[in-house]
Amino acid sequence: MTKQIFILTLILFISGICQNLTVHSPGKIYTVTFELNSSGTPVYSVKYKDKPVVQLSTLGIILKDLPDFAQGLTLVRIDTSSFDEIWEPVWGEQKQIRNQYDELAATLTKKDYLQNERTIIIRFRAADDGVGFRYEFPKQNHLSYFVVLNELTKFQLTGNHKAFWIPGDFDSQEYKYNTGLLSGVHAFAGMDEGAIGTKSIIADSAVQSPLLMKTSGGLYVSIFEAALLNYPAMHLLVNRSNFELTSYLPSNPLGSKSYMQTPCQTPWRTIIAADNAPDILNSKLVLNLNEPCKLKDVSWIKPQKYVGIWWELHVGKSSWNYADSSNIKLQDMDWHAVKPNGHHGATTERTKVYIDFAAQHGFAGVLVEGWNVGWEDWYGNMKEEVFDFVTPYPDFNVTELQDYAVKKGVKLIMHHETSASAANYERRLTDAFAFMKKHNYDAVKTGYVGRIIPRGESHDGQWMVDHYIRVIEKAAANKIMVDAHEPVRPTGLHRTYPNFLACEAARGNEFNGWSDGNPPEHETILPFTRLLGGPMDYTPGIFQIDLSYYKKDKKEKIHTTLVKQLALYVTMYSPLQMAADLPENYNRFLDAFQFIKNVAVDWDDTKILEAEPGDYLTIARKAKHTEKWFIGAITDENPRNANIDLSFLTPGKKYTAFIYQDGKDAHYETNPMSYTITKDKNVDSKTLLTIQLAAGGGAAIEIVPLGE
Repeated sequence: MTKQIFILTLILFISGICQNLTVHSPGKIYTVTFELNSSGTPVYSVKYKDKPVVQLSTLGIILKDLPDFAQGLTLVRIDTSSFDEIWEPVWGEQKQIRNQYDELAATLTKKDYLQNERTIIIRFRAADDGVGFRYEFPKQNHLSYFVVLNELTKFQLTGNHKAFWIPGDFDSQEYKYNTGLLSGVHAFAGMDEGAIGTKSIIADSAVQSPLLMKTSGGLYVSIFEAALLNYPAMHLLVNRSNFELTSYLPSNPLGSKSYMQTPCQTPWRTIIAADNAPDILNSKLVLNLNEPCKLKDVSWIKPQKYVGIWWELHVGKSSWNYADSSNIKLQDMDWHAVKPNGHHGATTERTKVYIDFAAQHGFAGVLVEGWNVGWEDWYGNMKEEVFDFVTPYPDFNVTELQDYAVKKGVKLIMHHETSASAANYERRLTDAFAFMKKHNYDAVKTGYVGRIIPRGESHDGQWMVDHYIRVIEKAAANKIMVDAHEPVRPTGLHRTYPNFLACEAARGNEFNGWSDGNPPEHETILPFTRLLGGPMDYTPGIFQIDLSYYKKDKKEKIHTTLVKQLALYVTMYSPLQMAADLPENYNRFLDAFQFIKNVAVDWDDTKILEAEPGDYLTIARKAKHTEKWFIGAITDENPRNANIDLSFLTPGKKYTAFIYQDGKDAHYETNPMSYTITKDKNVDSKTLLTIQLAAGGGAAIEIVPLGE
């Protein structure tokens, strides 16, 4: 049951004086100080356990008709309050989450050139797991609509921290992470053939948020945002000389950042600090800064595992497109007269193979990509209309597969690749969702590969941020769950819209199929960066590591061991997990596949047992409404021991542990598919497991009460 406690709000009225105002988190972990400096500019600072995290830094918004709104302000009112609640997510990493904070809201005014008074509120929330602040514009007496030209938010850091970062590309997050000092940030680093963005829109010193850093004193610091709505996503400009970060927002085609109508607010800017890496992952600040669930009925939202016609497309075993010609007119022709290319993947018969496999092994969904006309000429052509989302290829019988899936107790998952023409998708969305409901689909994977249409917009700009929400809301109205690919990165909105099950918004497992791949450290960094905002559809579970298995001249490899692919089901949190490999590959390794079958996707509790970003990570999770625990441990390119303390188990109770681990000769480059499975019938809360992880390897453990 959700419990809310509101403590009496203290209201102070201030007349034209500068004041140093402070708010502490409930446990005095964080201290936030706010003031107006001598020029009437708002400034703030943040301390963690009395250690400076953000030194005195400026705040402000530049409006089109009031460009100096960031200075000459008058502080007219201070509101302080406290809040405490316990709430239960529809699904998540924990059954219950506590949201407790102390708040300070500063109301500031300034007269414009017509002597009309403008009002802005800067609101700070200090919790024991982080600090958030945002700008709010209450209803104004003389103006309800305005244009944001820029945001002046700064984060003055305390030194040249070690940073884990990717370039500040407004159109893609699909980069390998760079690790190094802030003074060495260079935005073009890490760009490769996988990125869909362009260098022309990247500032040289720009990085994306969330930005994770580690100070020379061993403090971990994360800068991010929460509740991104009706506003562009925040990237960060790095001053490589004084280590000051500045908010960096994508512009719209007219050169401004955002159009806003009062009453309104920006997203929260967040600061999380910790003495140890696990506490960065333990923070629920980003989630708590989002609004409660907006959906009255959530009974239809189902966390699940799925398989699908997907990986075989990436490794070249089959294709998305039905025909080979690039000169085909897509919507106004008789597709039955077109000669097929002979290696189309999304056929009726091939889909039945996946349906049968899902039914046999207890998977809820089957994703099918390449089912609809348009794939012959879709990428990078900036066409307004490519897909109509309702017309299948001749060899994909929607009705027959609907009936077949129902008989097997499986649901098909729709795929809507928009080729980045979001305008076309919005025009067709009503018909597309009606088509889904008619044919028993209740989940959709959307895609936005390419440059955005409307032309001049970016994936991270305000128009697209609003678009993603429009799709999620319309999907919710149709009781459809959403898995978004190539979107803006998530910022905790799955609390508000729990039908938003997962998204990509980072360099996923697919890059291992056709590029130089993801380095072994990649999966040890993502939980500290991208996953702070929400679950990722990383698509783990690849067992056939050497891809020359499909074509002799194919040189790509997965840069993990097979067992690490199992561990990712625990370490890469998502309520929507794909068993991404081909059914025939799983049939070769059914003993290892058992872990994927058994692992849960919804949890009562989560324990971060040990962690160091870029090096290693071990997480234990308790399956929802059971006494079963699952553990995932992963490492980078270095072999190491995972020391797994089972003290989280119920004292006095005995358990059986099923341990999947790398073989003694395993190595992600030379012998990635070597593994062993052991059964220990006598573990308890006093047990300490020491498991050797191979280079690029991992361990996956299922723990069940003895006798189950």
